[in-house]
Amino acid sequence: MENNLLINNLENNTELGEKQNNFLGSMIKDAINTAVDIGIRAILPDFLEEQVINAKNNILDNGFKEGIKKTIDDTIGLGRSAINLVKGDIKSIDDMQNIVKEGGIIDGVSELWDFAVNTAKNKGVIKSTVATKLKKGKNAVLNNVENNIQNAFKSQIDKTSNLEKYISNWKEAYDKQDFNKMESAYKKIEKEIKELVPIEKTISTAREIENLHNLIKNNGQNFNLTTEQLELAQKI
Repeated sequence: MENNLLINNLENNTELGEKQNNFLGSMIKDAINTAVDIGIRAILPDFLEEQVINAKNNILDNGFKEGIKKTIDDTIGLGRSAINLVKGDIKSIDDMQNIVKEGGIIDGVSELWDFAVNTAKNKGVIKSTVATKLKKGKNAVLNNVENNIQNAFKSQIDKTSNLEKYISNWKEAYDKQDFNKMESAYKKIEKEIKELVPIEKTISTAREIENLHNLIKNNGQNFNLTTEQLELAQKI
């Protein structure tokens, strides 16, 4: 039986909770990286592109890059604790949003920004005047971090809605024994789920569809399956 739909989500020895933390951490990191790019350009509008790039690299290389992982890990740890989810799996996107909200990511990035700017200034790799601008304009970065994270969550909500629609389309096609429409819906499910946070309920539903879809496909698109085969498809 083919098995590609969830291979990146569940088919290894990593615990689901850890995978969820990694997914959330990666999402936050992307939001911060983009915010730094946009923020520095907003803070230093009169600087040449090369000067902006140098300022960014000097901040990243003097504590910001090294501190990002710890800041994100601390955010997730504190957030999980605040919503009483120190261990176990995230059950919904709402859980993810609450973890980030309670974890204090903005405060963490703010402190990290000040530390990196001060370090770069003290080493003499950026001028005091530039450091002052970067610290005074810090909110441009923080606002972008917050907006980027909100947009990432909105994207997750939209993708979840799309996935539910594709699953519904697949089930409707299955009831009508229309394999071509099933295949079309299945491919959309495959694509959408790769970009979604792995949540047990989603995984279970998608795995059942995956098993049943491939049973029928490998059976020459014949829907006459045995009771044993149908029961097997429902096992996760």
